[in-house]
Amino acid sequence: MGEGTAGAQVAARIADDLACHGDHPALRTTSGTLSYADLDRRVTAAREELAALGGRQLVRLRPAATADFVVAWLATLTGGHVGLLTRDDGLARAYAASAEHDGHEWRRTGTAAPELHPALRLLLSTSGSTGSPKLVRLSAENLESNAAAIASYLGLTGDDIALTTLPLDYCYGLSVLHSHLLAGATVVLDDRSVTEPGLWERARAEGVTSFAGVPYTFDLLGAAGWPELPTLRQVTQAGGRLAPERVRTLAEQGAREGWELVVMYGQSEATARMAYLPPELATTHPGSVGVAIPGGAFRIDPVADAGPGVGELVYRGPNVMMGYAEAPADLARGAELDELRTGDLARLTPDGLVEIVGRRARFAKLFGQRIDLDRVQTLLGLGGHDAGCAESADGTHLVVAVPGSPDAATLAEVASAAAAGTGLPTHAVRVVPVTTLPRLPNGKLDQQAVARLEPAPVATADSPTASIARLYGRILGHAHVGPDDSFVSLGGDSLSYVELSLRLESRVGRLPADWHRRTVAELAALLDSRPRPTRRRPSWARVDTTIVLRALAIVLVVGSHTNLWVVLGGAHVLLAVAGVNFARFHLADEGPRERVRRVARAAARVAVPSVLWIGAVALLTGQPGWRSVLLLNDVLGSHDWSEPDWHYWFIEVVLIVAAAAGLLTAVPRVMAFERRHRFPLALGLAALTLVPRYVADLASYDGDVIHSSLFVAWLFLGGWAAAVAGGRRDRVLATAVLLAGCCGFTGSTARDLLIAVGVVVLVWAPSVPWPRLLVGPTGAIASASLYVYLTHWQVYPWFETRWPLGGLLVSLAVGLLAWQLVTRVSAWAARVSLPRPHYPPVQRIRQVAP
Repeated sequence: MGEGTAGAQVAARIADDLACHGDHPALRTTSGTLSYADLDRRVTAAREELAALGGRQLVRLRPAATADFVVAWLATLTGGHVGLLTRDDGLARAYAASAEHDGHEWRRTGTAAPELHPALRLLLSTSGSTGSPKLVRLSAENLESNAAAIASYLGLTGDDIALTTLPLDYCYGLSVLHSHLLAGATVVLDDRSVTEPGLWERARAEGVTSFAGVPYTFDLLGAAGWPELPTLRQVTQAGGRLAPERVRTLAEQGAREGWELVVMYGQSEATARMAYLPPELATTHPGSVGVAIPGGAFRIDPVADAGPGVGELVYRGPNVMMGYAEAPADLARGAELDELRTGDLARLTPDGLVEIVGRRARFAKLFGQRIDLDRVQTLLGLGGHDAGCAESADGTHLVVAVPGSPDAATLAEVASAAAAGTGLPTHAVRVVPVTTLPRLPNGKLDQQAVARLEPAPVATADSPTASIARLYGRILGHAHVGPDDSFVSLGGDSLSYVELSLRLESRVGRLPADWHRRTVAELAALLDSRPRPTRRRPSWARVDTTIVLRALAIVLVVGSHTNLWVVLGGAHVLLAVAGVNFARFHLADEGPRERVRRVARAAARVAVPSVLWIGAVALLTGQPGWRSVLLLNDVLGSHDWSEPDWHYWFIEVVLIVAAAAGLLTAVPRVMAFERRHRFPLALGLAALTLVPRYVADLASYDGDVIHSSLFVAWLFLGGWAAAVAGGRRDRVLATAVLLAGCCGFTGSTARDLLIAVGVVVLVWAPSVPWPRLLVGPTGAIASASLYVYLTHWQVYPWFETRWPLGGLLVSLAVGLLAWQLVTRVSAWAARVSLPRPHYPPVQRIRQVAP
């Protein structure tokens, strides 16, 4: 099962015959090039100097991307000594290293070497054991067989030039050195970060053909920009799971640019690599780690409750370690393993490829519950929180590290979400702010460091009122938020309503229907009076109906466009939702000028990103026309549907109708009437705007009716009426008007029925039950609905004929990414432009709290 084939294996040993490659470059450093002949001479000399110390040594080497380190390591290896590659002085003392290389010469440490097994050559920390004395014991056969297998399946030759982008005490980084030396290739030694332009300038100058990365490497490159390397032929990835969509995207990028992506899988316990995915399969099987390396084989042992076909992955091959060492006495032991139980849960695909589905060891056992730490991190990520999770060192808490400068409100949200996702009591979740997530040299999360984190001290001046005020300030971009401010008074709108309501819900519990008009102090009083949960939170939550409808509607819209289904009418439901939000956020008790400014700000939040995006699309593709770019196609364009000019009809309608309603209600007399008769005004306007819709039917109007603001404004105004309906009678009347508009509106019974169901739910159900697990994703999609709608026109056509589901998923992903980008840029701009907020002390806040 999953056996590797050797192919044309490289037969030479790592450093036994370096001189056979003559003057071909072996190492390129910042100070010059070292040929294989030069390297051989230096290794021979260093080996003789080390032998002069007498006896077999346990040599401590400090890894560095330098020729001196490579020479010292190769001299240790070929001289029959044992190398301990570590930067940790304590680890070297714990294992009684008898010699060391200081970068220039050998010296004794004054400690006698422990008894060393004849086959032992290398000691490495495992990827998860930083700070622990547990080491992996590796033999010469382990190192040579793995290097030969890697050189074979990567097809390495003397023409290859590799760049060191990983530490050389990390088994993956060391394997790059070994496999390239074995093949007579060249290694460019450089210890700079992949985010530094100078590294890639040098790589271009050296003609680098390959580099290696862990998932964190590609995160950094995604932020810093992908390097331009005309000579690049291969990129390898291991050290953790890269999301399948990232694998596919990178592989497709490589196909365009002329290089291959090789996804690999390994552990320190197997020297470096156990599996690789042939590059031609990266786009079709991006979730797989492929097949066993040459000379290796896999099997899958069943695991109870793991699922059909899923079990623990077991590897057999000559690269499997001799065993672990936890004390100097263990270094005398021989090989104790002939196979490696990886601890990973895996299954075989129908094509015989290995697919990793989980990690047995990434579980915590707390309060009698088995908690999947990866799942907790994923759930928190869906809620917009980057975090790292581990079981506390004393086994009593789930520790969640949150990077950056999270405020008290954010930490409380994370704690609540983690408790809800795990079923743990809130006191068992320890949320700790950190500057950055602690990581190992290979880029993986340092779980032991997270496990040791202690609770941060809580400032005594941080009351519930202050923390909620900070939450409002962060999401709404206000530096000064006082106890008497509310969501409406601070200019909140539908774009920020979703995020803030969900975050408040996680802190306060179920929100009152009018929370957006309540003050910060009133909401803080709810938090103070809320009983503390004594049992697991229910699996269902009640969520604001507009949030659920926004998310469902945009999914239906995009799914219909990409041909995954044909369920039309979602955009028209969104018009009614927009009307509800208009009434909620823009009809505040204020003067005419303030209302105009409020509506203008809300319109700008929609219009500015829309004009920028559509304008960029038009500039690059030549369409749509300028009317659509300026969102004036509905006013100045043809009255017939035409693509792509009418693609953005929904945005134009919302802006036109909301601006008209805002300006109308800013007229002093209309404003006075609206304050006394909120529902009659909204209902009357909704009924009035039904007239053009029916006149068009009676007159057999041949233009586009269902996408034009003149004929669909009743939906927006009907939503307004639903929002201000005061009782059953009002709701019945609002329902009657909306259903009258739906009847025969689109010419499709199914479409009319979907719109009708949506508006009826909107009128009668302020909130709906929703699976708690889906609250975060639903809120994210709802928040990003504008950006999903804007960008999906450029995304889904790539998928609609081949993979409709992919069209939907990628469209949602791109929209979510755009939303996050705009949100973070806006928050950054607010932080830069506004003074640091000052919150009143606790004593003063509590005096004004009811």
